[in-house]
Amino acid sequence: FDPPASKSAGTVAGILAAIVFVVFVIPVVLWWRGCLGRKDKMAQDLRGLALQIGLFTLRQIKAATNNFDAANKIGEGGFGSVYKGFLSDGTTIAVKQLSSKSQQGNREFLTEIGTISALQHPHLVKLYGCCIEGNQLLLVYEYMENNSLARALFGPEEFQLKLDWRTRHKICLGIARGLAYLHEESRLKIVHRDIKATNILLDKDLNPKISDFGLAKLDEEDNTHISTKIAGT
Repeated sequence: FDPPASKSAGTVAGILAAIVFVVFVIPVVLWWRGCLGRKDKMAQDLRGLALQIGLFTLRQIKAATNNFDAANKIGEGGFGSVYKGFLSDGTTIAVKQLSSKSQQGNREFLTEIGTISALQHPHLVKLYGCCIEGNQLLLVYEYMENNSLARALFGPEEFQLKLDWRTRHKICLGIARGLAYLHEESRLKIVHRDIKATNILLDKDLNPKISDFGLAKLDEEDNTHISTKIAGT
């Protein structure tokens, strides 16, 4: 009978059991709860998206918008608040701030944004990229100097524009061409589902560009991907 040896063997067994628990059990639990596996998948999805469009950091977006200063807020609507910003190279941008409910929602958001970025047309607002950090979902678009058709027609008097019939015809024709591309001519055949004056933006020459195409799809499935408490361009 050797009590010290027995005690030593028990200590070793306890240490081994603890090591096995740490090495095997905890990673499995973390993966199941999404702390490891899902984050790895998200990182992989982000790398894939980076090959299609630009990925911005939250620090870049905050610097561009002066930390989402209220003075830079230029719109609010169905999908997110919109802020004017300036990139370090001087490019003027519009940043749409969305909100996500889950990491799974973020992954589906990535898939949809990759799809939307593939659509290029003179009468569609260009998507420069996005930012996904923590609970932040941000879309970075080209900036449209004359805001929306809704503001030009129905906004406060100081923002209304005097549009002659030639300009109105140009705007209507541009909208029709943009919708025809989305519905029939593009490879993806996206139906806008929310076309209205607030989703028609005007550049400095009053050329119309359609915004928020593809976002209705992101919001439709029980709001899984994006909640619509505030909104856009």
